Amino acid sequence: MSEVLFLGTGNAFSPPGRMHALALIDREILIDSPPTALPQLRIAGVSPSDLNHLLFTHWHADHTFGFPFLLLDRDKMGAINGKKGPLSVHCRPGGYDVLSELCRIGFPGSLDNEIKKGVAWDHAESGHLSGTNWRFERFPVSHTPETDPHGYKLSHESGFCMVHCGDSGPCQKIEEMTQDSDVVIIEMGVPDFVNSPHHHNPTDVIEFWRRHPEVQILVTHNFSKSPNSNHGFEIPELPEEIIQLKDGDRLFVKENGSFSVNI
Repeated sequence: MSEVLFLGTGNAFSPPGRMHALALIDREILIDSPPTALPQLRIAGVSPSDLNHLLFTHWHADHTFGFPFLLLDRDKMGAINGKKGPLSVHCRPGGYDVLSELCRIGFPGSLDNEIKKGVAWDHAESGHLSGTNWRFERFPVSHTPETDPHGYKLSHESGFCMVHCGDSGPCQKIEEMTQDSDVVIIEMGVPDFVNSPHHHNPTDVIEFWRRHPEVQILVTHNFSKSPNSNHGFEIPELPEEIIQLKDGDRLFVKENGSFSVNI
């Protein structure tokens, strides 16, 4: 059985009760690396040295600023914990420059060796995530153009497919990738009264569900408070078929390709 653990479900502003959106697959594949990535992994009992693959969606700070901390931990603490092989970082061309500069700014002179020898840089648009039961396909989405935004379609050997939209407003490519998928993980970064074409709002999510009623929609990158918080934006009312994830929720994929969500 495979597991997708949602370590965080909040947007860039970390709404009350939510940490930055972050998904961990089978405790070794991480999608993005927000500022809170290290404490989020600690809560889950996962060491950065346990990670084998890291997939980046775009270059905004709430998706990248945890990267230097992950490398620092792998370099300094990994030797103590029994560090594994290099971390495969899957990103767009130019990702090496962006992420290595981030490491140099964050920890000058400390991560040069780790960047060169501790990371296997992969700019392929699709492929097998070595050592796992997953394949990926990267596709462009609609977000701030300067961040080179992309989502991922992840296919499990069981035949299960899920789309991770990254951080995107409505766009045709998401529609296309959804056609033969079982689950779509979609961001809902702004309320309806905010005019932001580079994000989904609640109405956008509902309209997406109406176009794809056969697909299980999981909402993350949420602007609203968590169910356990008394402060922040109220949780919008969506059809019960749409699941608004909260931190710690899990998606399970069985060997026959069926799935369930533990909320």
